[in-house]
Order: sequence, then structure tokens, then C-alpha cells
Amino acid sequence: MKTKLGYFFVTLMSFAALAEEGGTGHYVPGSVSSFVDATPLLPTVVVRLNGLYYDGSYSGNLPIAGLSPANVDAQSYVAGLTLAWRPSLPLPTNISYAASVTVPYMWLDVSADVTAGATTVRRTSHANNLGDLVMAPVMLSYEFSRDLHLDFRTMIYAPTGDYEVGRLANTSKNFWTFGPILGLLYFGQKNGFEASVYTGFDFNTENSDTDYHSGTQFHVDGTLAQHFPLFGGLAGVGVSGFWYQQITGDSGAGATFGDFMGHTAGLGPAISYAHKVAGRDMVLELKWLREFDTTRRLEGDYLWLKAIFKF
Repeated sequence: MKTKLGYFFVTLMSFAALAEEGGTGHYVPGSVSSFVDATPLLPTVVVRLNGLYYDGSYSGNLPIAGLSPANVDAQSYVAGLTLAWRPSLPLPTNISYAASVTVPYMWLDVSADVTAGATTVRRTSHANNLGDLVMAPVMLSYEFSRDLHLDFRTMIYAPTGDYEVGRLANTSKNFWTFGPILGLLYFGQKNGFEASVYTGFDFNTENSDTDYHSGTQFHVDGTLAQHFPLFGGLAGVGVSGFWYQQITGDSGAGATFGDFMGHTAGLGPAISYAHKVAGRDMVLELKWLREFDTTRRLEGDYLWLKAIFKF
């Protein structure tokens, strides 16, 4: 099973329906939550295609790009291309190093009630453009045994997307985020059982265009799944979930809503399938995450599709 695990890696794709000051951050629930997101254990080059659909809403007011709209509805389609490289280095046999970069392209639709003076109107904003670049310059794996691995990586989100003050839909957060992530993964070589958990923090810089400094977030993602042989490959069926908590408040001259600390959780089914295609290793993962117990954030549904190819 180690050779199969070798072509799975982690990336965090940038999702930007709104900035953290609008109720979401660079962190995307479900992006790092299972064995398909693990650091490669063997030298390889990996290409990963990421697809994400999100549909969410918020009934109150949100600070968005210098505005304070209410009754926000947002839909987002994101396509991301990730390239990961696990070089051959003179490291101990139980330690692996890799690095990755992800380029996302986004299609956004955001509608909200916007008040100007004594008039409130329903506005709709559309955007499609490149999103914020995601880099993982350090991805490390420590192998306790063939079944148990410890993962650590540093995520860097660069504000390379499109952003405009006063526009509801932006494909960039317009600030940097730095996010260390630590994961523990169990995958039974004989029993096919998986138990994965990842924890991380996101530290944000200030949005210089709105003088808004989003607070620090803490998040936990996990997956329980059973894997079994199917049609010459390896299939998996299980459940994924996440928990998100903002642990420091928003600040800056633009943070007129106060600390605006958000919270959310979600749960849903996940399926995967690994096989060889044209002699190359491939794995697919599909999962749906339904949010609940949400405060000061958009609440909705995440639909993920990941396709990973080893070269």
C-alpha cells in the first residue's frame, strides 16, 4: 500500500467568494482531509486537478470589500491545477520532502441587499478570473510504520487574483495568508481502514485597500473510510467532516463590525477510487460537505472533485 500512498499529496486550493471580512477565508473545508491529500512518500511528479462548487448564504450583514450588504447569496465554481514534486534527496528512509503550487481559476456570482443613503437595492455581481496562488514550499512526512504517517506542511496564499473595493464578487482576498498544517494518517495495509485528521492555523495580513485585518483561524478536517479492491483498483467509502473556529477577532480601521469572529462545522459522504490509467497511477475523490452550526459566515454546501495523476 506504500506505493499507492506515494502518489497522494496535499494542496489547499484558494476559494474566494468573499474575503474573511466577508465571512470566509483562504482556508477551504475539505481541501486537506484524507489520504489523497498526503505528502508523497516516493520520488515523483504529480499533477492534480481540483474542482469545487460552493453554494452558500448569510441572512445578516457582512463586511465585503468596503461594503456592508445584507442577505448575501453566493455561488462559486473553482478549477485548480496543482503541480507537486517529491525529489530524490539524501534523507532518512522514513522522511519525505515535497513542494507544490496551485493555480486556481474562479467563476463567482454574489447577490446582496446594498444600502446607499436611504435606499436599499438588490445587487448582483459576477466575476471570473484567476484566484490567489497557493504555494506549499515545505511538505514533510514522517513514517512511523507502513500504516501510520505524520504530515507537516506550510501553506502560503498570495493575493494574485482580481480585487476591487466596492465589488461584491472578487477572485482575490487581497491579503496574504500563512497556514501551517499538521496531519496524522492511519491507513491499514491489511484491513483497508483509513482514519485521517489534519489541524491547521491561518495567519492573515491586512487588506491594505480596506484597512481590514482578518483574525486568525483554527480548523480541523478528518476522514473515516473503508477501502476495498474493486475492478482491479482500490475503492473507498466513508465520511469526511470539519470544524472551524476563528480564535482572534478582526481588527483595523475597516473592521466596523467589531471582532466578527466566525464558526462553522460540516459533515458529508466521501468516495474514492485508485487505478492505473495508461500505466500511470490515478486516484479520484468525490465528496459533499454540508455546513451546520454556522455563525458570522456563509453557510452552504461544498462539492469537491479531485483527480490525481502520478508521472
